[in-house]
Parts: sequence; structure tokens; C-alpha cells
Amino acid sequence: MWQPAGVRIRRPAALVLGLVTVAVPVAGCRTSPSVAAYVGDEQVTVAELRSAVDDRLADPAIAEAAGGGGADYTRQVLTLLVRERVYAAAAEEYDVEVTDAELGAFITQALGGQDEESLYAQAAGQGYSREDVRESARQQLLRRELGQATGQGDALSEAALRARYEEARAGLEQAEVGYFVVPDQAAADAAVAELTAAPASYPAVAARFPGQNSLPQVESTPVSEVSGPLAQGITAAAPGTGFTTTVPGVDGVVVVFVATRTTPTFEEARPDLESQAANGVEEAGAAVVGEVQDELSVTVNPRYGTLEDDVVQEADGGVVQLLDEAGTEAGAPAPATGEG
Repeated sequence: MWQPAGVRIRRPAALVLGLVTVAVPVAGCRTSPSVAAYVGDEQVTVAELRSAVDDRLADPAIAEAAGGGGADYTRQVLTLLVRERVYAAAAEEYDVEVTDAELGAFITQALGGQDEESLYAQAAGQGYSREDVRESARQQLLRRELGQATGQGDALSEAALRARYEEARAGLEQAEVGYFVVPDQAAADAAVAELTAAPASYPAVAARFPGQNSLPQVESTPVSEVSGPLAQGITAAAPGTGFTTTVPGVDGVVVVFVATRTTPTFEEARPDLESQAANGVEEAGAAVVGEVQDELSVTVNPRYGTLEDDVVQEADGGVVQLLDEAGTEAGAPAPATGEG
């Protein structure tokens, strides 16, 4: 469920460690040894970075996952601190915010009844704190807010969701299906007749024909996802009916019973519909963050590495671009990475 940096939790909705980092040209000296990274006019100081690392490593589970710390983990934490400032800058520019109440409700919905503490424990096993998880979720909601600020929010309107439901309704149908293998056609016809007369008898009838190709209970499955040799019959079968068929490689006759067919109502499908629509709005929000990138500049102290694809990476030992006192770029050998 927990996936750092581009994470989603489902399941049902997604909690994602922010995907977009944005960058900004700022004149002046940006090479102070007391600064770990510059994000526009903001700074992540070395002291702040060390404190953030230490706070996380105080959790034994995080310390174990991080191998006690070190340069790699320091870069991971610095990535998060830089990303947080980028999103704060975008939110301020577009005058949007996510309240703690909104954040809590989003996390609860995203978990879909799963234990929240289990999510945090899973994140700790990858070196992320409870606050990191919540900040990731906040950034996801900020992308939605930013998308709506640019007029993309109509996708989440009642009318748009109902239109999406009508388009998707045929593919939402679920069927409860069971099947088992009998020795011959006569036994198959008798089993279908018995099941049609008494649909609730499926477990008892199936129990008479156990085997690796038999289901002891009917199971629910999306009709649109049914494939293989039974697909055509299941797709066409009315609820409470069955059919027989033979399958290459299976000795005997397969009895298939379709107990029920149901389509979720609009209200039942709404959470998934909203999640799907929100993905598009979030993409628009990510584009907004990309526009902010033209106004910001992220400069990482080469002591810690370089910023590549939104992540602070270990310097490769080549030449890094620094800004000298006049604000011009100058090449310099990359120092060793890490705290030291």
C-alpha cells in the first residue's frame, strides 16, 4: 500500500509522495556551507536537515530501514524537505490550501477501512515517518486544488460524475459465478437442473465434485473482466442459470452456474468515479507545479548530491554547476556526498 515518491495507496484512493519538484533562478550567492538546498528564496539549512534526519531515526523501525542513517538516507530526507517547500510555494502563489480536517478525511477514505497505523508501520519500514505520509497526502490534495484553480474541477461535478457513470455502467456489472467438473454430460445436465431449481444449493452440489478445477463457493467477478473458455457463456447467462461446456485439457464436463448479476448504483460507484476523475484534476495540478518551476530554482549543496528528476541523487563525481558571488555559473569538481 505504501509507495514512496509516486506512491499510491489504494486502494482505494492514492496517497503519493509528491511527484513534481519545481525549480527557480535566484541571483546571488547560493553556495553557503550552512545551507543544504535553496528553493527560490527559501532555504533548507544543514541544521534543519540534520534535525529532520535525527527525528526520523529516533523511530527504531525507520532506523533499521535506513541502516542507521548515512548519506543515502540524508538525501532521501533532503528530497522530502525540498519537495515540501516547492508545494508550499505553488499553494501560496495560487492561494489554495488543504486543511487538517480535509487531510484526515482524505486519508480515511483512501484507506477504505484499513488500519491507519498499519499504513504508518509500512511506511516506517521504508524509512518514512508518519509526518512524511501525511505530507505526501497533503501534496496529492494540493495537486487537486491547483487543478481546480485552473478550471479543471468540473470533472468532479455531479453532472460530470453521473455522465462518467453512464459511460462505465456496463463495465461495472458483477456476477457471482461457480463452476465444477463432472464425469459426463448426463451428470452435468442433472447438476444444472438442480442448481436452477435451488440456487442456494451450489455449495452442496459442488462438494460432490471436488477437484482443482472446482470452486466450492460462488465468487464475485466483474463480468467485463471474464476471459478464457467460459467467458462467452458467463457474459450471456441470466442470473440463476447455468450452462455446460468442455474445456481442452480438462477431463469431463464443466458445469458453470451464474448465481447473481448486479450493477452498483451511482452512489455505490461514486468513490471510484471520484477517484478516477480526481486523477485528471491532479494531472492538471501537476502541470501548474510545472509552471511554477519557471519561477523557482532548486540548488542543492553538492556536499549532499545533485537534484535529478525531483530526487536528490549522489553526485557522479563529474562537474557540478555552482553560482559564484556574481550569480554566474561556474564549473567545479563535485565534492564527496554525505554528511561529512
